[in-house]
Amino acid sequence: MTYNLMGRFDPVLWEDHHMPESLRTIFMRTFFHLHPAYHGTGGRLTYIASDWSEIKVKIPLNWRTRNYVGTIFGGSMYASVDPMYMIMLIQRLGADYIVWDKSAVIQFKKPGKTTLFAHFILPDEEIKTIKDQLEKDRSLERVYNIELKDRQGDIYASVEKTIYIRKK
Repeated sequence: MTYNLMGRFDPVLWEDHHMPESLRTIFMRTFFHLHPAYHGTGGRLTYIASDWSEIKVKIPLNWRTRNYVGTIFGGSMYASVDPMYMIMLIQRLGADYIVWDKSAVIQFKKPGKTTLFAHFILPDEEIKTIKDQLEKDRSLERVYNIELKDRQGDIYASVEKTIYIRKK
């Protein structure tokens, strides 16, 4: 069984992953939990692949994320997923590239009355496509979609992120 930092069993941590975490990604996950800007979102990173190809985020409904009407605050939903693709791309592309969030659109499908989850995947093929395209073009924009779902797979919100990328 897999346990979270508080010593409680966490089925999200227990799920199969494509790749184990490294000491570096475990440290980064802990950094996110302690960093005031991310800590304030109420979201929790539950997994970062050692090569940054996959991240999992959990957004519980609790006193920190609950809004006036008793559901997950939309700002918590968005802020919990906001930086992930940009950070994944920075890590996967390396120091020779500039990566910035350019825009985002969030669509709320239904009120978040339970813990929500987001799963980010950035496969090797995507990194190769980006690098190949930047050999021809000065810069590019990539669009990524994230769905916030409950344990049953019902979608509560979807986020579309546009990321700007160029070589230094």
